[in-house]
Amino acid sequence: MRALTWQGTGKVSVETVPDPTIHEPTDAIVRITSTAICGSDLHLYDVLGMFIDKGDVLGHEPMGIVEEVGAEVTHIRPGDRVVIPFNISCGHCWMCRRGFFAQCETTQVREQGKGAALFGYTKLYGQVPGGQAEYLRVPQAQFGPIKVPDGAPDERYLFLSDVLTTSWQAVKWADVEPGNTVLVTGLGPIGQMSARIARHLGASRVFAIDDVPERIAMAERHGIEVVGTADEVLQLTHGRGADSVIEAVGMEAHGSPVQSAMVKAATVLPDPLARTAIEKAGVDRMAALRTAFEGVRRGGTVSIIGVYGGNADPIPMFDLFDKGVTLRMGQAHVKRWVDDIMPLLDGDADPLGVDDLVTHRLPLEEAPHAYEIFKKKKDGCIKVVLKP
Repeated sequence: MRALTWQGTGKVSVETVPDPTIHEPTDAIVRITSTAICGSDLHLYDVLGMFIDKGDVLGHEPMGIVEEVGAEVTHIRPGDRVVIPFNISCGHCWMCRRGFFAQCETTQVREQGKGAALFGYTKLYGQVPGGQAEYLRVPQAQFGPIKVPDGAPDERYLFLSDVLTTSWQAVKWADVEPGNTVLVTGLGPIGQMSARIARHLGASRVFAIDDVPERIAMAERHGIEVVGTADEVLQLTHGRGADSVIEAVGMEAHGSPVQSAMVKAATVLPDPLARTAIEKAGVDRMAALRTAFEGVRRGGTVSIIGVYGGNADPIPMFDLFDKGVTLRMGQAHVKRWVDDIMPLLDGDADPLGVDDLVTHRLPLEEAPHAYEIFKKKKDGCIKVVLKP
């Protein structure tokens, strides 16, 4: 089959790799019909290469048609149309029974000290081949795949794999209540959907900070008030700040020159040294996170959904403690939120504006070009869907 593979820092290519096969009775094989590029994939493209091997298949936002199932997979069958959550969870362990699917104890990558395995996401998370490919082996398929209706375009349901469920959790973790004010840092796909979901769930005003014209225009189409700084949010909230802040940028925020230089330095070290540097002394670009801390009111909540990877990040604990800020964060527990979101995807109403997110649709063979324009925000690129 053809699949998008990592070939080195800043380099990916579509290669012919072996077709996946059933390994366990809980596996399924899915023929991919749509698969998206996530902002988290750019961390692999640029920063985390020391945890990837050349030839690893990337991608964790896929959907498609079931081709084959193992003997213990009974809730789906060949021919079913399914979305695949980005985290691999069993559905029955201690963590899964409590809804913490991103911490599944069956698939936890204990040798790395990490949570549940993820598709297409480095040795840290199990080195499981990803979904930017023609076919995908799905472990724990007795629980994971989400069956969706036939008929509607893939893109109406594709983002249950990550974007919609991650954004829904970001808003829930931010303690957003009807009448609240909300600030979202970053208007990539997660920021866009988080802002729309906050409005859908009753926020009175939703502010966002970004400086990319196409992202700003998209957000404004959905009633989001785009500002330039946290100070503007303070001015618009009587000096108080937002009740809830969703930090949707993560480790590669602009405006952090020192941290940026340190990250780049780590990427040119030999892999063993680079891994040690990131694991023991890694720092993230903190500009977006600091903006979130500055923009939240006293007693408010900051929900961190942008991915961070540093273990030596400088956090302004004095300010956070003094303001009494609540912090929530972590990978999305995808299946925890599906029942809330699915009814909003059926029919023609589209209350979350899901149909207004994808800006580029390209064949899988053009995936390297897609990564390039997504990373550099060229050609108005906000969200890319690849078609194998």
